[in-house]
Amino acid sequence: MLAIPETPVPTPVARIQAVVPRGALARRRRAVHVAKISLPLAALVLLSSIALWPEISRTIERGRATLHVLALVQTGGVMKLPRYRGYDTQNQPYMVSADTAVKVGEERYALTNPRGDMTMRNGTWVQVQSKHGIYVQKADQLDLSRDVVLYRQDGTTMTSSTATVDMRKGAVTSADYTHAEGPFGTLDAEGFTLLDKGGLMQFHGPAKLVLNGSH
Repeated sequence: MLAIPETPVPTPVARIQAVVPRGALARRRRAVHVAKISLPLAALVLLSSIALWPEISRTIERGRATLHVLALVQTGGVMKLPRYRGYDTQNQPYMVSADTAVKVGEERYALTNPRGDMTMRNGTWVQVQSKHGIYVQKADQLDLSRDVVLYRQDGTTMTSSTATVDMRKGAVTSADYTHAEGPFGTLDAEGFTLLDKGGLMQFHGPAKLVLNGSH
């Protein structure tokens, strides 16, 4: 019988070395090590960008609105029907508008017939307006004067001579005589403070309250 010599089986190390050169194997190991570090970091960055995108988008829109306002005032001197939209501390939208606006200082605009509109999470709204006003854009503050009128969605109306509106916090305050009418009745006070966009109303005394019969 013809004997066939057995072919030696290469060891695992020998087989690998026969297929992959030693230098290429080292480079592959380094690539795997880098991938183990970089891929989780890339995934973390992606997830963070997705979570932060709503806030990034609002910041971009606010920047666009700011540039739009400044460009119109600088080119025309008087801006017609200005609109400025932003978001409060609860990420709810608000808007400041007027018939005209003139830049009177750094981040300060004199407005005619200004209006401030604010919306709560449940969809209810508050609007405050007057004949004249100063809008401080950096602080999101609206200083109103002459025939200030505040409307609340439940039918409450308040009038005063002056008021300061913090658009970012959704707060309105006045230290002047205030007359209020609404579903509750009528009220006269020496001023008022509205918090949470009218969700909480405080009146400064002395005050006189006349309730409706249903109350």
